[in-house]
Amino acid sequence: MYQGVSSVSLPGVRIVRGACAAARVLPLPRPLVRIRHYVDASADERFPCVSALRLERVSKHWGATKAVDEASFATPSGALVVLLGPSGCGKSTTLRMIAGLDAPSAGRILIDERDVTRAAPAERRISMVFQSYALFPHLDVAENIVFGLRVRKVSPAERDTRLAKVAHLLGLSPYLARKPSQLSGGQQQRVALGRAIIAETPVCLMDEPLSNLDAQLRAEMRQEIRALQTRLRITMVYVTHDQVEAMSMADRVVLLNKGRIEQDGTPAELYETPANVFVARFIGTPPMNLLPLVAGGGGAIVAGTEGPPMLPAACAGGTLGVRPEHIAIGFEDGVRVGVANVEYLGADSLVTCTVGDAQLQARVAGRCALARGDTTWLKWPRGAATWFDDTGRRVAHDSTEAPATMLA
Repeated sequence: MYQGVSSVSLPGVRIVRGACAAARVLPLPRPLVRIRHYVDASADERFPCVSALRLERVSKHWGATKAVDEASFATPSGALVVLLGPSGCGKSTTLRMIAGLDAPSAGRILIDERDVTRAAPAERRISMVFQSYALFPHLDVAENIVFGLRVRKVSPAERDTRLAKVAHLLGLSPYLARKPSQLSGGQQQRVALGRAIIAETPVCLMDEPLSNLDAQLRAEMRQEIRALQTRLRITMVYVTHDQVEAMSMADRVVLLNKGRIEQDGTPAELYETPANVFVARFIGTPPMNLLPLVAGGGGAIVAGTEGPPMLPAACAGGTLGVRPEHIAIGFEDGVRVGVANVEYLGADSLVTCTVGDAQLQARVAGRCALARGDTTWLKWPRGAATWFDDTGRRVAHDSTEAPATMLA
């Protein structure tokens, strides 16, 4: 049994692909037709084998400034991929190059295996939701949503059919006659999303669409956008600086820093196996604790501490990382630490401890009896630690080499 998952237009041919079979080319009577990718139902049914979007060493330079530097990644058809990173990392520039609003300085951009690097935006069959929503204030909701269809001269009957479907899907049916100024922020965001959906393009780009909403509404809209994307099975590339949005919505996360991709993987991969120190500190709230290791006692110890060596001498100059939720506090073994601060958050507490020259945070359930100035002990299980070399890159480790004085 085979299952169709995405489509794109090409003149005069239909290509039908099996998971392992060769392509078959069939003539069609119409000049504009669709390619459908098929995958064997026994394989991974979430995404097909063919990338809906692929960037190959794409760069964008503004003189000597490298806004994007040789970015390469592929987006599976039907997936939600988040471009994540701090302000100025190049994520919005990358999105603009995908949309055709900026021309890359180098590299190739392919959509459904078609090279669109130099194609005009209208030729790419994509839709886009901007951070500012970009709604026309003088048009009502209905006209804002169908504006693109009207420009493309879609028939009135087809426009009305699509509008009714999208308005029902987004809960906008009662507001079609209102102007944008008469809507709440969340409703305006839905109108912008409806304008993208009604185009029925295989790829939708979203540039920080929730940044103008309050925290509660952002949480609600995250769920709505994810549910909508899953239901429509469209490929979505979503730009944000908010790691919560990335971790809760994405199938894959592409984390950028200073124009370069630091890591490309699932949210779990970025959280559990960060590629380097930057990823470890950017992903997680609070982020991973990082303890510098120096030579001492014939081995490696945390800088500023005393006692027997915790690690082989080869680890000196590197960094030890551990997530706050993996740390256990209050046992009279492990490493003795000072308590610098305690933050009670209701469901749990964050305890900031001083370890040698560094500080680390531990997340403990409920209310913590410790207070600033107290001393306690901490430890964590084998396998919970991550090691980084002197360049900041994660290195594989053997759990038998973990610091014995910090293990449960």
